[in-house]
Amino acid sequence: MLCCGIVRLLALFAAVLLAVQGAAAQGGGRLLPGFQRGPWFEEQVAEETALTGVRLLFNAPAPSRFDPSRPTRLVFYATPNGNTAEQTLGSALIAGTDWHFDIQHIAAQTRRLRELDSRENIVLVCVEAAGRSWPAWRQKHTDNAALIRGVVEEARKRIPGAPVRVTLAGHSGGGSFLFGFLNGGDSLPDYVERLLFLDANYAYADDAKHGEKLQAWLNAAPERRLIVVAYDDRNIQLNGKPVVGPDGGTYRATHRMLDYFGKTTPLTQTAQGDFDRYESQDRHRLFLLHKNPANKILHTALVGEMNGFLMGMTYGTPEEKQWGTFGGPRAYTAWVQPAALASVLPAAPASTAIPARPKEATGGQAVMARTLEMPLADREALLLREITGGNLPDFLRTFKTVRVTAKDSDGVMHTALFDVMPDYLAVGSDTDFVRTPLTPMTALLIAARFGCALPTRKMVDAIYTQAEVKLDPHPMTENREAVKTFLEHNAIVETQRSGKPLGLLVAGIKKDVVQSLRLLEKPNRVALYGWHKLDGSPIQPLTIVHRDTYVDYSHGIRLVRETLTVDGKPTTLTVVLADPRLKILLTDEP
Repeated sequence: MLCCGIVRLLALFAAVLLAVQGAAAQGGGRLLPGFQRGPWFEEQVAEETALTGVRLLFNAPAPSRFDPSRPTRLVFYATPNGNTAEQTLGSALIAGTDWHFDIQHIAAQTRRLRELDSRENIVLVCVEAAGRSWPAWRQKHTDNAALIRGVVEEARKRIPGAPVRVTLAGHSGGGSFLFGFLNGGDSLPDYVERLLFLDANYAYADDAKHGEKLQAWLNAAPERRLIVVAYDDRNIQLNGKPVVGPDGGTYRATHRMLDYFGKTTPLTQTAQGDFDRYESQDRHRLFLLHKNPANKILHTALVGEMNGFLMGMTYGTPEEKQWGTFGGPRAYTAWVQPAALASVLPAAPASTAIPARPKEATGGQAVMARTLEMPLADREALLLREITGGNLPDFLRTFKTVRVTAKDSDGVMHTALFDVMPDYLAVGSDTDFVRTPLTPMTALLIAARFGCALPTRKMVDAIYTQAEVKLDPHPMTENREAVKTFLEHNAIVETQRSGKPLGLLVAGIKKDVVQSLRLLEKPNRVALYGWHKLDGSPIQPLTIVHRDTYVDYSHGIRLVRETLTVDGKPTTLTVVLADPRLKILLTDEP
């Protein structure tokens, strides 16, 4: 069902998540379908969102280290309340960086594990609920259990090769994701091999048959593990007030679990430093409960400072004693990524999200000159760094508003106001810029960074109709994919635009890279539309004839803000395009 499916962030349409299939080889391997090269540790990454607001950040080993003949462990880590996926993955801190980036370090702990484990491919999926709260998200979705299982199932399909085994982990409110999955059936699927609750088992309940399901699952196969880490939180206080109620907290939840499991499976209690350790003889069940003698809030410290994630991931494996010590110090500092990635911008109005142009930024002509002999992947990586770093002209930062109206299926008239860049995406300054044709993969990364999306066919038509400057298309027939041709065409457009001030809404100079349901027909395609002639007719009907790695001089990237208003009320493109009544405002596709 589409509402349960996974779609590319801000693109909405499901096919776009397949758009990046192995654009180029790296180090002897190929990128996984839908993945991009990450900026750190030669990793490959992907970002997706579901129509229900569940956001997923994928992190996989370098293509050269991903072996399809080996089993893959797909690790779902559910974010704690109030934390973004980026904060949960973690980074180093510099002045001004939010402290949340330095408390869990799930990405760094995963990288440490990859260095030790050569038996399997380890792919991490950080899952974030809309509103940054899994308990609140589940309350809004009565079918949350089915939705969560659907998210896991769809993500498993992304990974090719040998069977994909699943680990489910979470911290704090992220435990609600695990319980939602547990509630999604009478039993746990066979592909689940490990459950890791990092101070996250608040919702455990015998009357919900949680213990019964977990016991049956654990007893069915020797490789399965349940690991629970918690602490004595009964008397902790924040600002002089108790943090948990008389029946709440993970200490009490852990003892409820111990009481249930202890009825059928003997658990041996031993001391491990400040922890009480409860363990079954078969080592399928491990409970670690910090005594908290100083009555501190140890909530997140269990995860990052004490290496809780690494401990839980390696318990019962050959790597169990190879990585460091549970309780600290941090065993993964060499694998923490630099702080630069922590500056990933949230979805916000593009005029405020686009960073200022650096004083030392290079002009557009010089940037493009550097790309003249580059392979496509290297060229796009350079342009991605330049543009997301703020090297784009100032006139593109002031968006223009386009007004559209349409009647819904009940005959009710609606009005939408959406904001678009006045011209196509370019690199450089107001006095030295070049419009930059890009693949849809790079375009979507830039769009997501700036709180934007790509337009639909209907939106492109509306933009052309309301454009303040309409220029006659100028097709070129030779060396269409050459950067030299990009430069020549840009110069032609500038000659046509002569006498018109920058910042006016310009149209007719490029085909648009668009989002479209047509992409469902074939993977790894780019959807193109537009390049209107002065009579208003498009040269290019909507097409997906080209692969997503094809880029020529005529392709333009027009960014549209993700936020808009419908009937005077703020909303988002994703919401409107998913609304059966309102989508007619923005798309003419079914």
